[in-house]
Amino acid sequence: MALLERLGEAPPPLPLHLPAHGRGRALAPALRRLLRQAPGRWDLPELPEIGGPLEAEGAVAEAQAAAAALLGAQRCWFGVNGASGLLQAALLALAQPGDRVLLPRNLHRSLLHGCLLGQLRPVLFDLPFDPATGLWLPPTPEALERELTAALAAGPLAAVVLVSPSYQGLVGDLQALVAVVQRRGLPVLLDEAHGAHLGLDPRLPPAGLACGADLVVQSLQKAAGGLAQSAVLLLGQPASSERLVAIERALLWLQTSSPSALLLASSSAALLHLHGPAGRRQLRIALDRACTLRLRLEAAGLPLLPSQDPLRLCLRTAELGINGLEADRWLMARGVIAELPEPGCLTFCLGLAPPRRLGWLLPRRLQQLRNALGGPALPAFSAPPLPAVAEPELPLGRAWRAPSRAVPLGEAVGELAAEPLCPYPPGIPLLIPGERIDAARAAWLQQQQRLWPGQIADTVRVVAE
Repeated sequence: MALLERLGEAPPPLPLHLPAHGRGRALAPALRRLLRQAPGRWDLPELPEIGGPLEAEGAVAEAQAAAAALLGAQRCWFGVNGASGLLQAALLALAQPGDRVLLPRNLHRSLLHGCLLGQLRPVLFDLPFDPATGLWLPPTPEALERELTAALAAGPLAAVVLVSPSYQGLVGDLQALVAVVQRRGLPVLLDEAHGAHLGLDPRLPPAGLACGADLVVQSLQKAAGGLAQSAVLLLGQPASSERLVAIERALLWLQTSSPSALLLASSSAALLHLHGPAGRRQLRIALDRACTLRLRLEAAGLPLLPSQDPLRLCLRTAELGINGLEADRWLMARGVIAELPEPGCLTFCLGLAPPRRLGWLLPRRLQQLRNALGGPALPAFSAPPLPAVAEPELPLGRAWRAPSRAVPLGEAVGELAAEPLCPYPPGIPLLIPGERIDAARAAWLQQQQRLWPGQIADTVRVVAE
């Protein structure tokens, strides 16, 4: 079926995936009104009266200034290449070629790509692991202190990246984590792609700006009423003129010279609505429905992951004896579209306007899933044998561009990885290009391959030295 025909299809009964506007139900009202106008009227270039994200004058500059004031940021830049493009720009603004940057293992791949583009040296720190679900958990301040100390012992760092919240809505003690980094005089880049709504209701954790992060990136399609690819970069701490120049220079490198006026308007409308009275009311109603749904599911004996964001519902399928990927296929065939399947769990994005039928239909479908596929709980997941802090032996760019060859997993010990190796969704890299494949990781991969057929390839690409 052609793409246009696919886009015109009727939605399934329960589309519980991103964007968070729920196929239009929770789009910012001003944006919804704009889209009702004659198609294409809003597809405009950077006319003088409109401007762009890096222009000092025009409607975009005014909208960015208004958003910064509303959010309590020093500066604000809209992006049309999603949170991915803004994360890369922020990273390149904080570090020079050859600099080392500390990143968590659950980094989004765009940050790895940013290291490649900026010729940066990524240093990865490990995270706590949950054997019941196979998920990485937020770091603790104590562990981050140790890992930061270990990383600095090997050389200076230009910046530290933190991810909060996680895809599943998990949030650690962000204020304490930021303080650990800033006590060392280092800037914090916060990937808050999934947390544009945080801090706007007492049931939610505080937002990254309130916790003191230096630069914060939010996706306005993941947790606000914006269209896909609309995002925002926020400057949280007063910055020198040199830092501001570096940010805007990096944005110039990585953002299109013809930004979509519609996506820029989407960024503005989503932020103004979400942080205004009507948006907060909409969020409160969504949270009420989400909390009621959680109580109903737990009363039915369906195991859920404890989460700091009620709008992310994560079913612990392993406890039901079900592979999360199989659960996803079963539910999708019955009109329930989840956001993220993993071997041990299945995550649903309830969005800012959860469907009214959600409260009775999802519990029914999940009980039917348990009856159809359930059994004894799956064995506990084993944590991958990762070092607390790891840095590639071969520079990332050289390893990723080098000639490579495929070798069986059993023969990969001692080789240098030539590409990221992500065992299964959500794609946290067990290895990045330039890391040495040790015996423990190779053995772990072989074990996972036996446990989860089809999720891990028989071979791994290594640098052809």
